[in-house]
Amino acid sequence: MDKMILKNGIKVDIKTNKNTPRTAIVMHIRYNKNNTGKKSIYSLLSSLLFQGTKSRSAEQLAQELDENAIDIYYDLKADYMRFKILCLNEDVNLALNIFQDMFENSTLDNYEKEIQKIKGDLISELDSAKAQAKDEYLKTVYKNHQYAFSRKDAIEELETVTKEDLFEVFEQLKYIMAKNIFVVSDKTKEEILPLIEKHFEKLGVKETEYDTNLIEEIKENRVSTIIKDDANQAQIYMGWAIPIISFEEWPIINLVNTILGSAGLSSRLFLELREKKGLAYTVRSSYAINKLGSDFYVYIATEPKNIKTSIEGFQVEINKIMTEPMSSEELENAKNNAIGKRQFLFETNMSEAIIRGLYKYWGVDYDYEQKFIESVKEITKEDIMNFSKKYFSAPTALCVLAPEKYLKEAGLI
Repeated sequence: MDKMILKNGIKVDIKTNKNTPRTAIVMHIRYNKNNTGKKSIYSLLSSLLFQGTKSRSAEQLAQELDENAIDIYYDLKADYMRFKILCLNEDVNLALNIFQDMFENSTLDNYEKEIQKIKGDLISELDSAKAQAKDEYLKTVYKNHQYAFSRKDAIEELETVTKEDLFEVFEQLKYIMAKNIFVVSDKTKEEILPLIEKHFEKLGVKETEYDTNLIEEIKENRVSTIIKDDANQAQIYMGWAIPIISFEEWPIINLVNTILGSAGLSSRLFLELREKKGLAYTVRSSYAINKLGSDFYVYIATEPKNIKTSIEGFQVEINKIMTEPMSSEELENAKNNAIGKRQFLFETNMSEAIIRGLYKYWGVDYDYEQKFIESVKEITKEDIMNFSKKYFSAPTALCVLAPEKYLKEAGLI
C-alpha cells in the first residue's frame, strides 16, 4: 500500500488489488468546530451536489453516471461525512472528472425546493415509531450534546437555512476541513496518483479547530417516554454513555456486542428474550464509536404489555455478562462469529476502501485489522466481565414509546 500527502494537505492512500474490475475511492471529511452540529446543512449540501453544476444539469449528471455505470454517493456520520465513488477501472478519469465538477462547481440552485424535499422525507421517516423512539433515545443518552441531533432538529434547522449558509459551509468543505482519500483498485500508484492530483488539486486542507466537547457522564438513570396510543408495539431502547475508548478496547466492545445482540440467532438477547420468553421478533444490541464519546444500547420491539418484563430481561442479561463467566464454548463461538464477519469488510474493493479509509480517519495503522483479529482471539472471559463492569454498571438512558396505558402500568409515567 502507498501513502502520501498531496501538496494541498489531503492524505491519500492507494491499495492495489490486482485482477479486480472496479475501482473504489472513498473520501472522509471531518467536520470542523463551527459545523459539527449542522447535519441538516450537510445533508442538503450533499444532495444539491447532484442537482447540477455550471456545465452539467441534474439530468445530464444522472445520465452520464448511469450510462457509464458510475456510482457516486454519500453518507453522514456524527463526526464526518463520506463520499464514495465506484467505477470500472477504465473509467476512473471520467468518474473523478464528474466528481470534481460536482464538488467544485455545483450551483446549489433550487436549494429551497431541495429543502422541502428533505423535510418531507424527514417527516415521512418520523411516521415510524422506531425512528421516533431512536431520536428520543439519542436525546436522552447524549443530553446537551451535538450528537443528540434529531430529525425534528433537522427540520427546524432547515427552515432557517439560507443560500449564504450553504455557500459558507461549501467553501469550508472544499478548502478547510480535513480530508483523507483511500483508493482500492487494480491500478497501481503510478496510474492512480496523477489522476488524484489532477482532480483534487484545487481542494485544500487548513488548520482548523475541532469540537472537543465530550459527551456527559450519566450520573443517574435517565428515562424518557413517548405516548403513542395507536402503537401496536412498544419501542424500547436502553443504553449507556461510553466515553472515548482506546483502540485496545475496540475488539472487546465488538465481542460484547456479538455476545449480547449482534450475532443473530446465537446472541443472548435473541435466545433469552425472543426464543425462551417470546417477547419479540426484533431484539438486538448495537454500539457507535465517535470522536467525542459513544453509546451502547439494547433494543426490543414488543407488545406494549411486555414493557416491564422486557426491561427486566435486559437488566438480567447485562448483570449476567458483568458477573458470570461465560462458557468456553460460547466465548469461542462468539470469537468465530466476530472474526468471520470481518471477512465481509474486505470482500470488495469498495468495502475495503470504506474500512481502511475509516481506519485512516481514526488514525490507526494500516495493519490494525490484523491486530484487531489477533486481539479478539486473545480476549478472555475475565476481559469480557471487566469491560462490562466498567461501562454497564453506570446509570442508563432508557426511552420507551408505547400507549399511555402501558407506560403507566410499567411505572414509567
